[in-house]
Amino acid sequence: MLFSFIPLRIRTYLLQWLLALAAGAVSVTAFAPFNYGVVMLFTLALLFHLLWQTENLARAIGLGYAFGLGLMGFGVSWVYNSIIQFGGIGQFIAYAATVGFVAIAAAYYALFAGLLKRLGRNTHKLIFTLGLAPLIWVLVEWLRGWLFTGFPWLSIGYSQIDWPLAGYASVFGVLGVSIMLAWSAALLTLSRDIWPLVMISLLWFGGWLLQQVEWTSAYAQPFQASLIQGNINQDDKWKPGQLQKTLSLYQTLTQQVPESRLVVWPETAIPMFDIHVEKSLLQPLHQVMRQQQRDLLTGIVVKKTDRHYYNAMISLGVSGRDEYFKQHLVPFGEYMPFKPILKPLLDFIQIPMSDFSPGENQDGLITLAGHQAGINICYEDAFPNEVLRALPKAAYLVNASNDSWFGDSLAPHQHLQIARMRALESQRDFLRATSTGISAIISHQGQLRQSAPQFAQATVTAMVQPRHGVTPYAFWGDAPLLFFVMSSLLIWLRQHTQRKTKMLFMRPNPKENPQ
Repeated sequence: MLFSFIPLRIRTYLLQWLLALAAGAVSVTAFAPFNYGVVMLFTLALLFHLLWQTENLARAIGLGYAFGLGLMGFGVSWVYNSIIQFGGIGQFIAYAATVGFVAIAAAYYALFAGLLKRLGRNTHKLIFTLGLAPLIWVLVEWLRGWLFTGFPWLSIGYSQIDWPLAGYASVFGVLGVSIMLAWSAALLTLSRDIWPLVMISLLWFGGWLLQQVEWTSAYAQPFQASLIQGNINQDDKWKPGQLQKTLSLYQTLTQQVPESRLVVWPETAIPMFDIHVEKSLLQPLHQVMRQQQRDLLTGIVVKKTDRHYYNAMISLGVSGRDEYFKQHLVPFGEYMPFKPILKPLLDFIQIPMSDFSPGENQDGLITLAGHQAGINICYEDAFPNEVLRALPKAAYLVNASNDSWFGDSLAPHQHLQIARMRALESQRDFLRATSTGISAIISHQGQLRQSAPQFAQATVTAMVQPRHGVTPYAFWGDAPLLFFVMSSLLIWLRQHTQRKTKMLFMRPNPKENPQ
């Protein structure tokens, strides 16, 4: 054989490593725009099986890392688009930065594998896969969404938005969907018996039943809303000569939907400090919308002092003027962490408007079209708690984004999928206005009512139904699930430690039994 000089154990491990890498890469098809959610069931089951077969802790960590490299390497490769197109740096540095980002993101999967193998050492396969793997997986997913400001992208629960397990979202959130999927994958590894298949069927049937439950209820009459997608090229957006063309376009498209009580422009649709357009644009727009008995919500940069400016949404029109400042900023894109040390890097990459200040602790509520709306900006909708803080007062939700940073990649589709999950978790209609797509109006069940194609000037118009009430997840958040996961792992760790200690003391002492 060609590789006969390589020891059999090493060849076996290399094959396992490549299988884990391939499983991670194929898992990307479970997410948007492919939406083959069932794929994740099988790829995750394969990973669990490989980790069970591997005896060595270091090799298990390597397998987890390989899965993470495949998933993140293919799933978030769009980071390169953002850096190379709009960072003003060369290809080599862009490649290096992307590889570094993927390498760090993949480390979470290595952490999962290491914890699973360490805690599950010398246990039965049933405990290893069904008892420990789903708990540790969700714990690490939660950690990834929190540590270093968080990066919850491609949490496996999102892959199930069009599948029965999505029913658990309104009760336990996206992490709850993740743990149900992980349990299903663990059961699949035990499928030589009939009972695991029965349990999988029950889990998925339970999700379908929960999809039929209306946790919130409609009130008042629905109203018409429109989202304006200007499709302004990111390279041109901040050029002074483009400003009047941009403003004229958005105003023209707004006047073409006179029946819409609410019109939403995207994040930083007005690429200018508010103080520079207050008299020439904002005040006249406010008067026009008031006369028409309508409201306009638009993205703009609000400048408070010479050192502090904010990524903001402001409302104009019949409901009065109000504002919301983005609180969860994107590291390196909107602010520089460890700024005294890394400021030269910020100056080098030359991203426009990349030194925002975070907003204060607002609930995100702005009255629009006669109802309170929960406002969030771009990346904030990837964090459930930052969307749910507006509930139960918010009758519907609004997100304004600028996904042109991602170019023609998977990211805008994945971002829309995340917004759909937020709508389902809260059971609120969700309006999502983006600069270049994908703008969409999403129903309270997470389904698309209307959407616009990417890279086209478009207006998305649909009826929005105000709702009140609260889903179990909006009421209690992630706390019950995390308590269950952590307490279960602590109980297991305590029992496992006691068992090991007992076995240590039960070992015969050679000195007490001389031959």
